[in-house]
Amino acid sequence: MSVQYWVGGFFIDLSRNQVTYEHQTQTVPPKALAVLTCLAKNVNQVVSQDELLTEVWPDTIVTPNTLQRSIAQLRKVLGANLESQSYIKTHAKQGYSLECEVRWQANITTPKLTKRSEQSANETHALAGENERQKGNRSWRRISAGLMLTMLCGVFISLSSMGYFNGSKPFEFEVTELRSLTATDNKEYGGVYSADGQYVIFQRYPEKLCRSNIWAKHLETGRETPLMDKLGTYGEHSLSHDGKQLIYIEADDCTTPVTQKQCYTLQRLDVAKAFEGHNQPTQIMECKNTKIIKPTWLNDDQVLLMQLSDKRWKLILYSVSGNESQTIYDVPDGRFIDYDYSVKDNLIALIVLRRDHQRYLDIVKPSGELVSSHSVENIPEISPYRRISPNFTPDDEQLIFSTGRQLFGLTFDGQVSNISIPLDTSIGTPTFHLNGQRALVVKGFYDSDIAMMALSNVHADNYVTLDRSTQFEHAAQFQPSGALIAFQSNRSGEAQIWLYDGEGSQKLSNFPKDSYFNGIHWAQDGQSVLANVNSELFRVLLDGSQKRVPMNYPIRELFQWNSKNDSALGLVNIDGEPMLVKLNLSNSAYTKVSEKSVKWAQKSEDGRVIYTDQLDRFWITGSVEDTLIPPLMSQGSDKRFVITNNVIYGVNEASQLWSYDLDSTVFHVLGTVPKTIDYLTDVNHTNVLFSNHIASKKSLAELVLAAN
Repeated sequence: MSVQYWVGGFFIDLSRNQVTYEHQTQTVPPKALAVLTCLAKNVNQVVSQDELLTEVWPDTIVTPNTLQRSIAQLRKVLGANLESQSYIKTHAKQGYSLECEVRWQANITTPKLTKRSEQSANETHALAGENERQKGNRSWRRISAGLMLTMLCGVFISLSSMGYFNGSKPFEFEVTELRSLTATDNKEYGGVYSADGQYVIFQRYPEKLCRSNIWAKHLETGRETPLMDKLGTYGEHSLSHDGKQLIYIEADDCTTPVTQKQCYTLQRLDVAKAFEGHNQPTQIMECKNTKIIKPTWLNDDQVLLMQLSDKRWKLILYSVSGNESQTIYDVPDGRFIDYDYSVKDNLIALIVLRRDHQRYLDIVKPSGELVSSHSVENIPEISPYRRISPNFTPDDEQLIFSTGRQLFGLTFDGQVSNISIPLDTSIGTPTFHLNGQRALVVKGFYDSDIAMMALSNVHADNYVTLDRSTQFEHAAQFQPSGALIAFQSNRSGEAQIWLYDGEGSQKLSNFPKDSYFNGIHWAQDGQSVLANVNSELFRVLLDGSQKRVPMNYPIRELFQWNSKNDSALGLVNIDGEPMLVKLNLSNSAYTKVSEKSVKWAQKSEDGRVIYTDQLDRFWITGSVEDTLIPPLMSQGSDKRFVITNNVIYGVNEASQLWSYDLDSTVFHVLGTVPKTIDYLTDVNHTNVLFSNHIASKKSLAELVLAAN
């Protein structure tokens, strides 16, 4: 094959790794030119990512992000001609194509250079060095994942592919340090920088408590100061632009709960006075029948908030002086997921799930005026139903988000690119400082075990841990007519289904990285498991094979499965709203069970559906209307419940295991269980299974970025 050819008006010389246009020559990394050559050999045809990776990197394990960087480099080089911007086209979920005339050169020639060729050397030097950085990245990947979390000095993270989908400047940064900001036995969340960048304001939860305090940490000295004089149920917080005022959400038990167990208030705190010990916040807003979260200062008088009303979230703007709010963004044709506000651009980015079950990125002004709306690109690494929460980055029209152990870039027009950073633990979405040189992340772990207790001797200390690990484990289920126990575990580094046989455990499934589970259930014959993974249903056989069960909507929670009639009970998103339904797995049809806001549900052997609402009240469905179960009015909790042989088993707020016979209506308290129970997951004739919280850790860390 010739080592020289023409792409439109560009002369490609593979022997010198050069591209020349109108007597101006640029040096291009060999791998990028190899990608271009592969596309040129298949001009006007779509070449898949796998084909390009195999052709250009045949003996190297690389990610699609590496290919995207090469495409971005080529687009930059070919960008010397406005017409050439469309030379390389992206075909969603298919690959790339070169759409132009390609002419192969028979003899090797050398194009004449001008003085401007030397002037372009500085511009192309970074491109020439990119190949060396790619080599460095491959060496970096060989370093252990654990070491990456503590020694990131000098590692180069390239996000250049993010900027070429919309013509914006590529987003690149170099991480010079990843430093831990907190190192306690507590859990720390919600870090935000002070206006001067000297402090980080965050929440600290004492171990195994659901109440927190708000703290400030001086980054230079490390000195920490509590800003509240007592623990409370504090939500997210936000600093005013001048750093003088802190607003936060506080939740407390409602005096007379009608529609919700907790009432929510928006509080304001004078930061300077709080440092002096005068912790006297001012209540500026109260909600008794709706829920409010995520306050963000817009200016001295206005605050952005997410408000939940009638099972739907909307974005509101609250005026402090006027004590009134207005809805600035609602999604009548879907569901509002999350938002972020850019002080620099005075824009709001919203993630929306519409009725077509597609994620959209809507950019709006604080007035509510829509600037743009684009569907978020679906890529293989992310489930199409996964909730994402992007934050603005220092670069123009760029956002970033995390799915756990992976980071992704998102452009304003919805293009997504993977940012390849090896991590051995989950991190949250980075929150950038206004100067763009630092970013806060939350990292940590959750350790819970599968435990079993005999129904004949229910006592807080009388349980057995099954095959202890240091990872998150949950949703244990007894095998019908068998000795196995199926459960979810992260012990392999990824969330998978495991089987315990009484002596040890073995991995059964093989789902992708950062997968999430919301329900697993055995078939009646005990030969397969139905799992709700990434809001989709999969049937996993005991030989490890797995098959997707196609549904037309995302499954939020799988409560139960009847394999004999191929039906299930679940919570699904219908027109953007969660709905309790009976599912027909053979044709994806559904029947509504209840339009109430359901928290948990189960189905008895004789077909009755029992569910709890947001007040933890138990309801039983009927042909005319649903009715409350009076003996269980004070027995609900977040620990869930199960039904076996028409008997409900549950755990109340006093950590008591109880039973209620649906036929005889007899209620019994069976005994006390550990206060560390996360969820009750299954009961058979002799034993009860539950997930038991052992330890958890969340801490703040800071990415220190090199100056541009």
